[in-house]
Amino acid sequence: MNSTTRRIAVATALTGAALFTAAAPALADDGRPAPPKLTAATLEAAHEAATEPATLDTLSRFFAREGAVSRAASAPRIEGRTVPVRTLSADFVAGKPGAAPSTVDYLASTAVSADGQKASLWTVPGAGGGDRWQVVNIATGDDEARYTAQGARALPGGTVFREPQIDAWYVHDGSRVLPLDEDAKAAVGARGTALSAYRARVQEAYGDKLPGSGYARSGKAGGYGPEAATGTGGAPAAAPAPGPVSGP
Repeated sequence: MNSTTRRIAVATALTGAALFTAAAPALADDGRPAPPKLTAATLEAAHEAATEPATLDTLSRFFAREGAVSRAASAPRIEGRTVPVRTLSADFVAGKPGAAPSTVDYLASTAVSADGQKASLWTVPGAGGGDRWQVVNIATGDDEARYTAQGARALPGGTVFREPQIDAWYVHDGSRVLPLDEDAKAAVGARGTALSAYRARVQEAYGDKLPGSGYARSGKAGGYGPEAATGTGGAPAAAPAPGPVSGP
C-alpha cells in the first residue's frame, strides 16, 4: 500500500464507507472520465464546496476520529487556494501526438484543525454537469497544496503532476521533468530528466496497461480507471515500478 492509498484509507475508516457520494463522472469519447475544466469559476466553485457547513461538520468528525481533539474543539477551516491535481496522462503514455503529460483529475483544498492537523478535500464536478462541485474524499495531510507550491519554486511556470503507479510527484515544462519527492528522485534522478526520456520511461512501464488492454480488462488498470480519477474506488493494483531513466 503506497502513501496515497494510506491517506485515502484514513478518510474512509471514519464511517466504514466513502465519506461522500461521488457523482458519476462525465465520460470522454473513449469512455474514460473527462478531465474537469479548469477555470477561475471552477476553482471558486470547488472552494465553495469545501467551505459548506456540511463539509465542515464532516471535517470536525474527521479531525476528532483518533481523539486528538474533540469534535467541538476541532474548529476546521479552509486555508489557502484550491489547486488542480494532475496525474500522468494515458494519452501521453500511449504516445498520442500533442498529448500533455498530465490531466486534471480533481481539485484540492486544504483544511486545518484548531490543533494543527491538516487534510486535503478532493472535489469534482457535481451530478448533471452544472456549476456545482462536490467533495468526494478527505485525505490526511496537505500533499496536493504542498507539492503545488514546491513545484512553483522548483520550476516557475511549470505543471505539477503525480505518477500514481509509484506515488511520485513531479513538475514539468516543455522540455524537462523535475522530481519533487523521493519516489520521483528514484525514478528520474535528483536532477530530473528530459521530457522525451520521461515519456520513453512511462511508455515502457505502462504502455501495455492502458485502457482496452488485457491488463486493464483484468481490473488492474494501475491508475487509469475511473476510480483513480476520484479516489472513490479501491486501491488499484500497482504496475511494476520501472527503473530510473537517464538524466537530461
